[in-house]
Amino acid sequence: MTSLELTLPRAATVHDHAVAPLPRPTPAGGIELQRIAPSSTLRRGVPRIVRRTTGPVLLVALWYALSVSGMLPSEVLAGPQTVLSSAAALWASGELPDAILISLQRTLLGLAIGGSAGIVLAVLSGLTRLGEDLIDSVLQMLRTVPNVALIPLLIIWFGIGEEPKVALIALATAFPLYLNVYAGIRNVDQALVEAGRTLNLSPTAMVIHVVLPGALPNALVGLRYALAVSWLALVFGEQINATAGVGYLMSTAREMFQTDVIVVCLVVYALLGLVVDLVVRALERLLLAWRPAFSGG
Repeated sequence: MTSLELTLPRAATVHDHAVAPLPRPTPAGGIELQRIAPSSTLRRGVPRIVRRTTGPVLLVALWYALSVSGMLPSEVLAGPQTVLSSAAALWASGELPDAILISLQRTLLGLAIGGSAGIVLAVLSGLTRLGEDLIDSVLQMLRTVPNVALIPLLIIWFGIGEEPKVALIALATAFPLYLNVYAGIRNVDQALVEAGRTLNLSPTAMVIHVVLPGALPNALVGLRYALAVSWLALVFGEQINATAGVGYLMSTAREMFQTDVIVVCLVVYALLGLVVDLVVRALERLLLAWRPAFSGG
């Protein structure tokens, strides 16, 4: 006997474009299966990729129109065509790819150091009251100090090489991850913790299977914010006697009043930030597939 799957009808809402009919009995006495599509799949409209790119395209079109009409002089801001030609020349010479690679290495190294320190401190502070008393108050005080104000001290401590640049990025990225991971641990549902105790989970198993998965959404939010802050710290860090990197290109262009090269560097920063944000979004979809969430109406 073939097993049949019953698809129950649901009440129609005003947002539904189609209402599935009731299941009809078949001559064999079973129920005819009918696929019921959710109302979200029945919506018609402009594709989302088109909507997301409309704003940037309109902005570039306005920029081009102002540049061609002369309302935006090239001394103030170079036009899109000049920026594209400058970017092509920098890429062909190999100067731009090398600068991107060096800046990316600095950012990832600083994020690895600062992020690891922030996560470890957050776990120690979030899991125990003793850790909170010893760690949280100190970090809450230090996070209010502007990172830029620490540049003179970093130069004195580490010199003018790569170390102060990486240290500045590490300091900037440690605090967002600490705050979000700490908040995620403290916001874990108490009912889940009690359920773990009922199952006689060991403290280590409780942390691995209950606390850390519950804190993961906040941790990924902190990672996204830390990545955004890392690019800001990189801009300041590459002003410290840099001889390579995107920030070095921008500093040199500023001295030469080359607005086209400055815009190229700004676009590179924006694109790099967008790429790493997309990577984190992919991690969220992969690691948080177990957690259904509202994605917008």
